[in-house]
Amino acid sequence: MFRKVLVANRGEIALRIIRAVREMGLESVAVYSTADADSLHVKFADQAVCIGPPPSRQSYLNIPQLISAAEITGSDAIHPGYGFLSEDAEFAEVCKKCKLTWIGPPPEAMRLMGDKISARAAMQKAGVPILPGSGTINTEDELRAHADRIGLPVILKAAAGGGGRGMKIIHDRARLGNDWNTGKAEALAAFGNPDMYMERYCERPRHIEIQVIADRHGNYTHLGERECSIQRRHQKVIEEAPSLALTDEVRDELTTAAVNAISSIGYYNVGTLEFLLDGDGRFYFMEMNTRLQVEHPVTELVTGLDLVREQLRIAAGEPLSFDVAAVRKPRGHAIEMRINAEDPDSFAPWPGRITALHMPGGPGVRVDTHIYEGYRVPPNYDSMIAKVIVHDQDRPSAIRRARRCLDEMVIEGPRTNIPFLRRLMDTPEFRAGDFDTGFVARFLAQSRG
Repeated sequence: MFRKVLVANRGEIALRIIRAVREMGLESVAVYSTADADSLHVKFADQAVCIGPPPSRQSYLNIPQLISAAEITGSDAIHPGYGFLSEDAEFAEVCKKCKLTWIGPPPEAMRLMGDKISARAAMQKAGVPILPGSGTINTEDELRAHADRIGLPVILKAAAGGGGRGMKIIHDRARLGNDWNTGKAEALAAFGNPDMYMERYCERPRHIEIQVIADRHGNYTHLGERECSIQRRHQKVIEEAPSLALTDEVRDELTTAAVNAISSIGYYNVGTLEFLLDGDGRFYFMEMNTRLQVEHPVTELVTGLDLVREQLRIAAGEPLSFDVAAVRKPRGHAIEMRINAEDPDSFAPWPGRITALHMPGGPGVRVDTHIYEGYRVPPNYDSMIAKVIVHDQDRPSAIRRARRCLDEMVIEGPRTNIPFLRRLMDTPEFRAGDFDTGFVARFLAQSRG
């Protein structure tokens, strides 16, 4: 086992990892930009190193600065968290070249699955269902030929990215050229790569993801599914486990496909395969996240595992620490709500100083956050400031617990999306589990009349 772990991230996920590191008897190193000097992850780490000014390119995305911080602190391992460089194969390779243990999957698998076109090909080879689609589209003639072959509606996606950036849904053939050019420009700006590909558009799907985990000893398994269909502009808002949408038969098929997928590419550490589920119960591979997910606490609460600890053990060469069969069946129901510093109506980011703060508590309640009263939410990064995760014996009980937590939670200073989450959870559709990835957009359109 390594001795000292540098956490190449910020905010709540950095603090989450630092806590796991300390509980395993290891030392932690935090890195921070000047905008994050007062964040809790800086205060609670054994050591902390400033790596640059607020812009991410000059700090959290600055590989030389991160490696330098590891070297001057005597760190022997790096955990990337999620976001920033967590899925950057080059960063993983640099860490290995510098004799630093990379707490994540092999760079080869990261590179393969990070490119959406090569990922589709790899999954098809592994027998995982995929939607009809194309490779990289190079000309407008190819664009129109693929659309005619696949049939409208289609969706254009960035080969190098995710999160909805560059994505275009097309119902009208006349819009193909314009949307393709716009998508390429957005992809180039977001990912430095303008390559686009096309898939058949799945109308009103559910978004289901499978948590996978593997060690270096050939043990491949899954830890069940998460329901991630409650999302706004392709960004998840509420996640839960298990999903009401899956029959036992479909769940078995999905999880088997996910395990076959990671074994076929020699994957180890944790990862998530994301699928679209149509109204007939058919599922299709969408993408793989070769890292820890924001919503990993949902899986932790229904399995009883600590996924960060497992990551550390796997990176150190140890086998999985748990009985695979014992953790696959979820215990009760868990729900995660993302708390953002943003206007609850316009969703514009709302940074600023927190003047009063009260977090919910009680049985079955977990809050992952890096904020405190007096903390100033910086304007430079993602607006998420906390995650509230609840667990109870079944979904109705978990919803009531989650709703109670939203009523207890007080954050004054910046505006937050808590009022929006309350309205969303009070809808009959959410309570019945009758929703798809377009539900939030329809809900907002109705609310605004």
